[in-house]
Amino acid sequence: MRGKELEASPAGRAAAAAARGGAEPAAPLCGGACPDEAVAAPSGGTPSEAPHGPGDDSRWPLHRFPQPVDPATLPARFTCPFCYTPHPLCIAAAACVQEYLATCRAWSDELASGKMFGVLVVRHPEGGVGFLAAFSGNLAGSNRHPYFVPPVYDMLRPGDFFRQEEAAISALNGRVARLERDPQLCEARAELERLTRQAACALDEARTAALRAKAERDRQRAERPDEALLAALVRQSQHEKAELRRLRQRWNERLAAARARVGALTEEVVRLKDERHRRSAELQHRLFARFRMLNARGEVRDLNELFADTPQRVPPAGAGECAAPKLLQYAYVSGLHPVAMAEFWWGASPRGEVRRHGCYYPACRGKCGPILRHMLQGLDVDPNPLERPAAACGEPRVLWEDASLAVVCKPAGMLSVPGLGGGTSLLAWLRDRYPHATGPLLVHRLDMATSGLLLCAKTLDAYRRLQAQFCNRTVRKRYVALLDGAVAADEGVVELPMRADWEDRPRQRVCFEHGAPARTEYRVLSREGGVTRVALHPVTGRTHQLRVHASHPSGLDAPIVGDALYGRGGNRLFLHAESLTFRHPFTGEELHFEFPADF
Repeated sequence: MRGKELEASPAGRAAAAAARGGAEPAAPLCGGACPDEAVAAPSGGTPSEAPHGPGDDSRWPLHRFPQPVDPATLPARFTCPFCYTPHPLCIAAAACVQEYLATCRAWSDELASGKMFGVLVVRHPEGGVGFLAAFSGNLAGSNRHPYFVPPVYDMLRPGDFFRQEEAAISALNGRVARLERDPQLCEARAELERLTRQAACALDEARTAALRAKAERDRQRAERPDEALLAALVRQSQHEKAELRRLRQRWNERLAAARARVGALTEEVVRLKDERHRRSAELQHRLFARFRMLNARGEVRDLNELFADTPQRVPPAGAGECAAPKLLQYAYVSGLHPVAMAEFWWGASPRGEVRRHGCYYPACRGKCGPILRHMLQGLDVDPNPLERPAAACGEPRVLWEDASLAVVCKPAGMLSVPGLGGGTSLLAWLRDRYPHATGPLLVHRLDMATSGLLLCAKTLDAYRRLQAQFCNRTVRKRYVALLDGAVAADEGVVELPMRADWEDRPRQRVCFEHGAPARTEYRVLSREGGVTRVALHPVTGRTHQLRVHASHPSGLDAPIVGDALYGRGGNRLFLHAESLTFRHPFTGEELHFEFPADF
């Protein structure tokens, strides 16, 4: 079938005009298409073709669902992109995209290495329902592929200012590299390093000799020498100090001369690096100004404006190129009403992150948060569950207590400490129960979704002594978890260093360069129906350590059942701190407590 060009609504035409209001003309936009005419084949594998510009015979990126859509099944509000359960229509749209990807053999290697895709269910002004698809970043070295929506701004198109300036900056890199390899500069740097080592050795030897001489003078003074010898010892001390100062000065002069030679030879390198830094920053600012993001009200703001009030104040690299902003931008420009959205990962997990093939993920907060908060204005959006007050599943239970401490079982769904969204926390509950307690009360924490045992110190002294046990790693903890997958080994150790994912908090990531050491011992308890029950012993206590070590491909490669951050999500996280062993802070008695999981 051949498609017809969409007649956008007045608001859509005004928004499109606003989005194209930059100094440079925007790339030609793929028009929308009526769901009944410009659609994908029922399988979702081969989209229909329709012209999207004069003399251009390309496919429209608006696709039909394999089965008719009952309007009654449409969600009442749009998806909260930061925390959601995929709507059935999004799952159906994703299945179509995945079926299409299976036919793209030329992309097989790139897809196997992993990429994020997104789908957006949209309603046409005339009442039809279809979906759009997008990929994050570029695919096969291009921002444009007929099945998918176009980029917000295509910096890769031939002749674009970005490519031209990028080539100029690359030329600067080449000049810097050539100058860095200059034989004279390499020789001068080697000479500076050699002199630096020699100076350190000479001064160390002089200081050592001075210390030996001082020890000898101290010995002689202890023997009650006469006045003449005492005066000689003083003169000797003054002479040695002066000699050490002169030695230090001579080496400083030699090092200063060597540094001056290196500085003279690197003057052009420094100038070129400064120019490179300045031009890179100017290029990024100019590029981000071309990303003119729309919202449902027809308002336009570029990326520089959207990130001006964030802590980093400038957009991160790749901002505006993720699937979610692409999808919303195309819908607004084309006069289509967004209904529901989801993003899924396809392929292998990146080395540092935890991404599982075929699983759905929320939009990242650092790169997409400011953009999507603007783009969603004018839509009726589901409230973010992460920003709502936490609703605990039951009340905490005190297993044991005395005058100085208590052992408490926290239910899943209760915060350990108060969060930004408010709601009940265990700390608030403890303060109500123990109003005369001193100190911070909670000695350690559990994630909101994790249930199990926690230590509470009623006095500041008890808190400090228990904290010392955690710091010295003498507290023994055992968790039980259900893992989504089969763990091959019966027991073992996972050692993967971790750090925060600053662009996607609260997620954590594996980082061998900057991560803190993290060690988890595990033992398989049972295997049944593709689910593995394990006992987990965290030797270290990093944020989300057990969840990352369970889900990461280099760990157990089986996420905890119900883990919305690192797995498939669900009604609850099946992770429970069931055992706790420590020494009483005052009596020294070893105390052991267990509380079995309810799963």
